[in-house]
Amino acid sequence: MERVKAISGAELVRQKLKNCGDSKKAAHLAKFFQAFPGGYGEGDRFLGVAVPVQRRIAKSWYRDIALCELENLLRDPLHECRLTAIFIMVYKFEKAKTTSQREALISLYLGNLINVNNWDLVDSSAYKLLGPYLADKDRSLLYSLAGSGVLWQERIAVIATLHFIRHHDYADTLELAKMLIGHRHDLIHKAVGWMLRETGNRDFKVEYDFLQENYRIMPRTMLRYAIEKFEPDLRKRFLAGQV
Repeated sequence: MERVKAISGAELVRQKLKNCGDSKKAAHLAKFFQAFPGGYGEGDRFLGVAVPVQRRIAKSWYRDIALCELENLLRDPLHECRLTAIFIMVYKFEKAKTTSQREALISLYLGNLINVNNWDLVDSSAYKLLGPYLADKDRSLLYSLAGSGVLWQERIAVIATLHFIRHHDYADTLELAKMLIGHRHDLIHKAVGWMLRETGNRDFKVEYDFLQENYRIMPRTMLRYAIEKFEPDLRKRFLAGQV
């Protein structure tokens, strides 16, 4: 009798994603995430699967996928496979019962940063994996990532600090903001501005003092993101350089 080859958990997830694909949505996503030549997501490929569907698949299968299979998904050329792998990693990290389990997931994450290569992948993982992991550890890794010259690693460094911000710890956010204030790319401008805004949501004075010192040299997009929640008159004064 011919032996039937078992299908891995990763392959099952891949098949489920492909079954949910939509070619029109895939074409839209390719434009939205700039997968065209010269875009920041150049060469990426899409199935056209909605994020809520990916989350449901991840939640259904995260318990059954070993890390080696998860790495296979994380290295897939299809964007939705990588993003679903990220969702699975986050579920596993949140449910992990031991330090060694969390360390294994972080090791997998850091060993595959080359595949965390668009802003949604970064924003779905950095503050949910790296941020919590580094909360009680040395954070020099964030500064290495911020100085790497690799766009996605630089964004990971900034977005990871959202976990600290939510615990009223702002020092690394402000230091990284200073480090990246002259960055060339608007995806970093948006990320830094967003984290400054999150800081101000919790401690207005901390953000205000930082902006007073630095807003004149900040890229316009970074400043607009940072002051989005300010009172209209104050926002106008910042934009006019009158603070």
